[in-house]
Amino acid sequence: MKIILKKDVLGLGYKDEILTVKDGYGRNYLLPQGFAVLATEKAIKQLNEELKQRAHKIAKIKADAEAQAKKFEGVSLTIKAKVSEGRNIYGSVGPKEIAAALAEKGLEIDSKLIVIKGVKALGDYEAVAHFHREVSVTIPFEVVNEKGEKNPATKAPAKEEAPVVAAPVEEEAEDEVEESAE
Repeated sequence: MKIILKKDVLGLGYKDEILTVKDGYGRNYLLPQGFAVLATEKAIKQLNEELKQRAHKIAKIKADAEAQAKKFEGVSLTIKAKVSEGRNIYGSVGPKEIAAALAEKGLEIDSKLIVIKGVKALGDYEAVAHFHREVSVTIPFEVVNEKGEKNPATKAPAKEEAPVVAAPVEEEAEDEVEESAE
């Protein structure tokens, strides 16, 4: 099914793109939600005419996105999280936490524009903020424990182990049995 997107759909495409999707996805989700319309000849001609008329508006939108992206260049974040005994954190760090950390630095962004894989351990990671289909910024961030330590020293409780006494090995007897079998 050929469709024309009327809104940006994360993971699928951007507004005014002509795409081919599976019939059920288009018919049962995209069309009823108002995210897309069928790509008929009339609709495609109308889209092309609208794009010609708004070419300068689109250029301004892209320029605004680039200006906003420049604010985010060179920004690095440190996010504190509760940590278990090892390096694993409770829960995960996602787009909402990144957006909140950016807001603390005075940089407002919608968490829906941030793409990141689930972060479940301490360390260095990167998030990508998409401002426009052609404009995105990579934001490096570091996840540390609540004390601000990146690599906490894990102190395992000292266990008193009983000395292990090995039973005498009878290798010589086994070797003799193998030699006599040959």
